[in-house]
Amino acid sequence: MSIGMSWVVFPTSEVFNGVEPVRRGNRIVDSFKSSSWCKNVISNGRGMKKRQSYSSMNADLRYENGGGLSLRSSMVATPAGEVALTSEQMVYDVVLKQAALVQRRLKCDEDLDVKPDILLPGSLGLLSEAYERCREVCAEYAKTFYLGTLLMTPERRRAIWAIYVWCRRTDELVDGPNASHITPMALDRWEARLEDIFRGRPFDMLDAALADTVSRFPVDIQPFRDMIEGMRMDLWKSRYQNFDELYLYCYYVAGTVGLMSVPIMGIAPESQAEAATVYNNALALGIANQLTNILRDVGEDARRGRIYLPQDELAQAGLTEDDIFAGKVTDKWRVFMKKQIQRARKFFDDAENGVKELSSASRWPVWASLLLYRQILDEIEANDYNNFTRRAYVGKLQKILALPLAYAKALVPPRSSSALLKI
Repeated sequence: MSIGMSWVVFPTSEVFNGVEPVRRGNRIVDSFKSSSWCKNVISNGRGMKKRQSYSSMNADLRYENGGGLSLRSSMVATPAGEVALTSEQMVYDVVLKQAALVQRRLKCDEDLDVKPDILLPGSLGLLSEAYERCREVCAEYAKTFYLGTLLMTPERRRAIWAIYVWCRRTDELVDGPNASHITPMALDRWEARLEDIFRGRPFDMLDAALADTVSRFPVDIQPFRDMIEGMRMDLWKSRYQNFDELYLYCYYVAGTVGLMSVPIMGIAPESQAEAATVYNNALALGIANQLTNILRDVGEDARRGRIYLPQDELAQAGLTEDDIFAGKVTDKWRVFMKKQIQRARKFFDDAENGVKELSSASRWPVWASLLLYRQILDEIEANDYNNFTRRAYVGKLQKILALPLAYAKALVPPRSSSALLKI
């Protein structure tokens, strides 16, 4: 299934892993290697106090007698009576690590927003060409988002293009034309290639753009690794017992993109929000987008033998796998879908709080992505919840109308400390 990019709308089309490598020896010039900064900094995120305040929007939805909803706690007790971490709590550790990385970077050099160029003679043209290739891919396959990136500073938009292309190539490994030939070993090789990118040893031109990006911005490698883990899950897992399992999958394939992108887009200087809060809201948008993908593609996934819906919630609604494969819209299905859409919208609501805190030049494309993706849920409802044979989509006119609204929302700055004092 195609992934929903947290701050970017992901379409699915051709494979981009066949880009002709540009090498010197076995690798592109090592001048893309990241130079060290703040050598005395430990990169494990220790020393940052973990907050245990998880949003109720991310808790499990439970079906009670009479069709009501209740929210299940994030803590789960094992049969032995021990308290186990939920997927949400495990993912939050990654959020804290990325937020801590950004904070340490700021302490190292308060004026260092983007690292200066450190290039060997002759490599500047190659790097510019690499970013231009990324721009072309983004412009072709994410048109709405691409227009929004043009408002960013040149350094930021190039970096976002590079991340977009890497995520797209990763998704195409298991969801593209050559997906049937992909094995776990192939994903292992892709992860090893990722490690080389973060060491400053890119394999091809598109890798070079990402290698340069991660050397300039405080981007942690873990979300990239986790996205590859999500691709591994798609090779062997086609059922999800409960929402906790599904949440982890959604984080892997979509929530990770928010954690990759926020360090590039930046948090507004006047924002009073904690970095971890902004990153958690970015994660929420990724979860919302992927849940929307899942609800939109129920019929398509069922024809591939996949069901990305919580099995326990299906049972609570009186539905079985046979009902999914039969593809018939019933009253039970409508009730079930209403609750699933309700949960996705709550994640979108959480995400809005994070978009408001982004830097002014970065808010427009994210608002556009959020508004357009959320409209897919409206279209599912308009189709009478028939996501078996009808694909919900946002029409071209609706997209055009959403852009000025997104732009207007992007102009609203986050509340500063002075504004908070007036409340």
